[in-house]
Amino acid sequence: MQNQPLSVFSAAYWRAARAEFRNVRVLAFSGLVCAMAIMLKSMPIYLLGPSLKIYFSFLAVSLGCMCYGPLVGMAAGAVIDVGGFLLFSYGEPYFPGYMLTALLSGLLYGLMLYRRKPTVLRILFTRLLINYGSNVLLGSVWKAMLYGKGYLYYATTGLMKNTIMLPLEVFLTWVVLRAAVQYGLDRKYIHGTLAR
Repeated sequence: MQNQPLSVFSAAYWRAARAEFRNVRVLAFSGLVCAMAIMLKSMPIYLLGPSLKIYFSFLAVSLGCMCYGPLVGMAAGAVIDVGGFLLFSYGEPYFPGYMLTALLSGLLYGLMLYRRKPTVLRILFTRLLINYGSNVLLGSVWKAMLYGKGYLYYATTGLMKNTIMLPLEVFLTWVVLRAAVQYGLDRKYIHGTLAR
């Protein structure tokens, strides 16, 4: 990463995360991440009807948040949620709860990956928070409100899906982020000497 890791509890960390909004390359890269995530979101794999789908947009989101942090990550999450709905809603109603989930995911990815080495344990912990906190706990509330079945039904199906997908998501995220670090994406092209 471009600088030494800072504690998420330090003011310097949040100043650095806020300063990403002034970096033109970060904003351009976040636009590319949003476009990639929206395209990946447009190709879900349906498991049990419209309420249980698998998306691979998390790969683009995690890559972006590793490079630009939690604040730009939250903004990108909102853009991905609204843009994905406007372009590929498939007749489903818009529900603002999903934007809250997208904001939370951007925050979590940013807090866990920004200015840090993407290790398997770090990615696993991040995916555990997102899969079970955002996707199962919050997502089941949103689905129960939208589709009318009870919370426990959606929590059970979501728990099964997120548990089954967890190893694949961790592995794919690790492969993508490791390749980005080895290639020097953040260091060379966004925050490094080539970006100046």
